[in-house]
Amino acid sequence: MQKSDSILVIIPTYNEVQNIQKVIPLVLQQEPAIEILVVDDNSPDGTAEIVERWCKKTSRTHLLKRSCKLGLGTAYVEGFRYALEHDYQIIFQMDADLSHDPNEIPNFLKIINQYDFILGSRYIKGVNVVNWPMSRLLLSWFANLYSRIVTGMPVRDATGGFKCYHRRVLENINLNDIHSDGYAFQIEMSFKAWKHGFRLKEIPIIFVDRNIGSSKMHSGIVSEAAWMVWKLRFLSILGRL
Repeated sequence: MQKSDSILVIIPTYNEVQNIQKVIPLVLQQEPAIEILVVDDNSPDGTAEIVERWCKKTSRTHLLKRSCKLGLGTAYVEGFRYALEHDYQIIFQMDADLSHDPNEIPNFLKIINQYDFILGSRYIKGVNVVNWPMSRLLLSWFANLYSRIVTGMPVRDATGGFKCYHRRVLENINLNDIHSDGYAFQIEMSFKAWKHGFRLKEIPIIFVDRNIGSSKMHSGIVSEAAWMVWKLRFLSILGRL
């Protein structure tokens, strides 16, 4: 398969040394055309060193090392730019902590040519979340309800991070205007893709909370998402997306 037909899975990392060495082989075994780009925020635990070993082992693994902890949103934006510059056609984003099951990747690939943008949804068929405390689950569920009401976007899980884009989606979103992080980043990317008229599809996934390492969730992520949905709504009304 030529580079122009290949698939890139972008995985941002910060202190994921134990998880990343499990995730990489699981992702690579899904499809021969898949390549991985790890965007590491100068993890002090040696995550980048593990990825560098994989880069020497296989040309299907790539690493972007950043100077410090700059956040999830900017990590994905850098990964998207890399994907466009290197002529990948299908671009995934997923977490490094195994909460997103790599074995779900073929389910995205089966239908990506029928749509432009596939969302892995925790809430499209009931609630498919494992090992979250009730407080975290309620926060996520209500955040998505709030997002849906304010923006009008017909998506059950706008804050989810397991996604698959055709490159045309990323080509038509101004990545220089993406400055959000966490939940807000996920909502912003989905909303802009939807408002640009791209064909969206949600498919069910099972989300399993991490077993190793610590969550990157904090109160600032929630507050940023709360105002981001209103910002997106007003920008849409003004035709400035």
